[in-house]
Amino acid sequence: ASRKSVALSYEVLEPKGTKWHYIKWFHMAGDYILMMFYTTVSGWLINYFIKFIKGDFAPGMSAEAVSGEFNSMLSDPVIMSVFMLLTVVLCFLVCAKGLQKGVESVSQKMMVCLIILMIIMAINSIMLPGGKAGLDFYLKPDFSRMQEAGVFNALYAALGQSFFTLSIGIGAMAIFGSYIGKERKLAGEGINVLVLDTFVAFTAGLIIFPACFAYNGGQTGQGPSLIFVTLPNVFTHMPFGRLWGSMFFLFMSFAALTTVIAVFQNIIAFATDLTGCSIKKAILVNGIVIALLSFPCVLGFNLLSGFAPFGEGSTILDLEDFIVSNNILPIGSMIYLFFSTRKFGWGWDNFIEEANTGKGIKFPTGKIARFYVTWIIPAIVLFILIMGYKDKFFA
Repeated sequence: ASRKSVALSYEVLEPKGTKWHYIKWFHMAGDYILMMFYTTVSGWLINYFIKFIKGDFAPGMSAEAVSGEFNSMLSDPVIMSVFMLLTVVLCFLVCAKGLQKGVESVSQKMMVCLIILMIIMAINSIMLPGGKAGLDFYLKPDFSRMQEAGVFNALYAALGQSFFTLSIGIGAMAIFGSYIGKERKLAGEGINVLVLDTFVAFTAGLIIFPACFAYNGGQTGQGPSLIFVTLPNVFTHMPFGRLWGSMFFLFMSFAALTTVIAVFQNIIAFATDLTGCSIKKAILVNGIVIALLSFPCVLGFNLLSGFAPFGEGSTILDLEDFIVSNNILPIGSMIYLFFSTRKFGWGWDNFIEEANTGKGIKFPTGKIARFYVTWIIPAIVLFILIMGYKDKFFA
């Protein structure tokens, strides 16, 4: 299925007479729904980068004023819409150049800059007076906290995060996998992704926790409040905080935009494979569709804030995130597993032959490996699915 989108991969690989190709709509739904809120969050990051460049976060700014900046942004549908649309247009323009010249070239440059910036900021945070307490908090295991939260809850949170950060289970990962050349084995490429993703996440922790303990009394927060309230509050009390804040939101924007570009590329490939239309037409139509689909999330913080799908304090973004993270990602992963390991799908032998073509680390082929992939991993994915519902509705 090389260089085919998820729209055609099932048709190419499925056994004759089976209906696996209908699943393409499920996987692609994940891409579209993800972009319904991810474009908005990416717009927040770009907006905050510009805010720090302009000096909107003045040195010594109070915590209430920093929080007010975030609340002011959320309550302004015009600003939110402008930066959401900027994200959509910018990323589709990159995709218009094609995979090698556009997506691959821009993403590689962004990632190199991202890693360099992160290393510089991590070194700076580690050397901050008072930062050692943050390092201890971050790096020293405290199993009592895991017991307080619940071991299963901790495992679920970690596994759920891995699904989201790698877009496992939706069409985005499928299309980029199809562009890997035959000269490389898939296991080695998967390990490369794992190592790089872990490095970026680990380095982000080295940036955040020492800085929070040095300048914010160890108050870290979580979710949007960590990125858009806690950290700006830290930067306003740091020497050269305007510089560090600008750099932080620059690399966060890079990371978000590469994700959007990756998913947009899959959406374009899906449209061209399914309809035979040109890339330009696919970009134009899907650009309009994605923009329109993104407006409910934008308006969910202001004009539509009265709609609280999970009770008071919840928003449309929470609903869209739940659909993707707690449903489409784990269920989509289960489908991929069944398709690749069962006789009524593509099958284990075909999967192994494809995975182990080329040079690099070989995917294990023994009985233990087959049993683990065929039965244990689906059980883990089912655990994530069940825990997601338990956490949302029965916590």
